Amino acid sequence: MRARLLAAGPEALADHELLEMVLFTALPRRDTKAIAKALLARFGSFAGAIAAPLPDLRAIEGLGEAGAAALKTVQAAALRLARTEILDRPLLDNWERLIGYLNAALARERVEQFRVLFLDARNHLLADEVQARGTVNHTPVYPREVVKRALELHAAAIILVHNHPSGDPTPSREDITMTAETRKAADALAIVLHDHIIIGNGRWTSLREKKLL
Repeated sequence: MRARLLAAGPEALADHELLEMVLFTALPRRDTKAIAKALLARFGSFAGAIAAPLPDLRAIEGLGEAGAAALKTVQAAALRLARTEILDRPLLDNWERLIGYLNAALARERVEQFRVLFLDARNHLLADEVQARGTVNHTPVYPREVVKRALELHAAAIILVHNHPSGDPTPSREDITMTAETRKAADALAIVLHDHIIIGNGRWTSLREKKLL
């Protein structure tokens, strides 16, 4: 597997083989093939395994803390790589990379997570911050807090982002109302609300594209 990886790249390995190699670095004396197959049976894919919540990973026999840490290290590296692709570039000109990063960060989250991307006057990313975490279908969001944080960061614009753990990115009535309230608060302080993006599982929705903003 190592020879194939080095000679032909990551596409030469199946999901279970990639998992085996990752786990072998942390569990050199374990049967990583059996653990890899258990992970795929439970989470469905390589991406699903590295993004799985820690309590679920700990339930996999033989994985242990070292194996779970190895998987979370890979997830962190993937997110950092995706984030690097959008740094120091105008976000509105790199929409495909931005959506790729947001999908990597949110598509497999089990609860709703509300994030705000704070941008400078050139639409470069100043900060990507989690503002709130909620339940499987609700996250409390306070527009005044979003705008207050934008002022603290000297942001000229913002993009709202949250996920729907159901996998369906269709905006709810509450999503639309909250977006309108945030835009009103932002407009009052000359902060531009570019969009509100909802991430599902493999799908996403832009409220601006839907003319809901």
